[in-house]
Amino acid sequence: MKHGMRRHLARFLTVPHWILCAMVVVLLAGAGGVMPQAARAEQPLRWAADASADVPYTFHDLNDQSRLTGFEYDLMQSLGEHIHIPLQFVQNDWDGLIPGLQRGLYEMVICGIEITPEHAEGIDFSAPYYVTSERIVVRRNGPALSGLEALNGHVVGTIKATQAERILANHPQVQVRTYDEETNVFMDLVNGRTDAVLIDGPIAQYYGATNPDLQVVGEPIGTVSYGIAFAKGKSAALREQVNTALEAMKKDGSLHRILTRWNLWTPQMARWSEDVSAPAIEPTSWNDYVAALHGASGWHAKLVRYASFVPLLAKGAVLTLLVSLCAMVLAVGLGLTLALLRLYGPAPLATLSSFYVEVVRGTPLLIQILLIFYGLPQCGLNLTPFVAGVLALGLNYAAYEAENYRAGLQSVARGQMEAALALNMTHVQALRYVVVPQAFRLVMPVMTNDFISLLKDSSLVSVITLTELTQTYIRLSSTYFDYFGTGLMVGGAYLLLGLPFVRLARMAEKKLSQPHIRRR
Repeated sequence: MKHGMRRHLARFLTVPHWILCAMVVVLLAGAGGVMPQAARAEQPLRWAADASADVPYTFHDLNDQSRLTGFEYDLMQSLGEHIHIPLQFVQNDWDGLIPGLQRGLYEMVICGIEITPEHAEGIDFSAPYYVTSERIVVRRNGPALSGLEALNGHVVGTIKATQAERILANHPQVQVRTYDEETNVFMDLVNGRTDAVLIDGPIAQYYGATNPDLQVVGEPIGTVSYGIAFAKGKSAALREQVNTALEAMKKDGSLHRILTRWNLWTPQMARWSEDVSAPAIEPTSWNDYVAALHGASGWHAKLVRYASFVPLLAKGAVLTLLVSLCAMVLAVGLGLTLALLRLYGPAPLATLSSFYVEVVRGTPLLIQILLIFYGLPQCGLNLTPFVAGVLALGLNYAAYEAENYRAGLQSVARGQMEAALALNMTHVQALRYVVVPQAFRLVMPVMTNDFISLLKDSSLVSVITLTELTQTYIRLSSTYFDYFGTGLMVGGAYLLLGLPFVRLARMAEKKLSQPHIRRR
């Protein structure tokens, strides 16, 4: 019987036509990620930063979340005017900035990246545009720690992969804790989980000096230079153009004026740039940030702020839902195909199906997302972020769905197949009309759980420039130092997204479990 089924398997369309069509649309949409070089040449120069939590570099205005601001953002606007080329901002997660640069998603990255020999091995840098130092931040009512030696025996926080971390590594008596986000560094300091923070001067000023519970102490430590990053060995002409523009901005005072508005012009910058002028410019951007940060308080102000979050959360929810639905369609179609091949297909295809399931289940989803988005372009397949996210989630969950369907198919009594064959059905018809529908009813609850899990795992696509619900939460909570209220809103949004599908699944289960009795 099995050999006969293998002969007919090639003609057996077990996947409904709407699933096949959706899979084709998703795959064809991937072609949109391949853009001819001639077309790219007509586009503005793209620069990237992580604006989710990057005060005072590039971040979303506290008074208007749809507007970008920051001293690096202003610097890039001035840079575009000097090189007479329009610039286009591209959001990316911090860990994805350099891989995205190497992938060709944008031409430049400016995000407080330190010019170090280690960084220079993987990327090219422009001339420095800002020079600063490391500063120590402590609690006002905490221990008096005003120098590196005083940090011995204490827990000190900093950002990972920075000069501050390397400095602390040379002091083995210091207990170092590293973080991905600046907000988390200072929240732990305020909450007493750490005793001090060693961090770049601009961050210390905007996160430490603005917090009434904290203070910046001691003298500046070391020297840190920031540069604009370019793909290694690929942008020599553009880099030279940018260097020329930066030098012009130093000479005509553009750089000085920008930094003064953000209260970031320091004696160290004056010495480095050989600019001892003192233009009559107020630190308006700094004042606006402090006023917005310590603006109206109380429940009414919070409710107004939370209401302003609704459009952003709705936008993130739509993207989350769209990615999840497309990925689940792909997972269902591919998973059912893999299960049928494993049970009824030729030996080579059955083995290949088993191998696919084991490999995909045995590797982290995050690695698969990064591999598809950043690795496939090296093989000539350049997918858009949306298509890459859908494919990664769909291909990953297909392995789990395949095992669910295999268990469902095997749980259908053998007599069902024999009865169908006795009614002159072919093996294909027996599977399609008798076995698969019964198996589908059995695995419906598991499919519902998998969709809810996929909905939550869609947060991982934020690493490939997609701003979904979780990324929106990180951005809002880190901007306003409000993890509790914002977290409740985002958690509620996920709950509202999942509940309708749970309800629909239960209705489908109830419908499928009822016997079809013809009334006489």
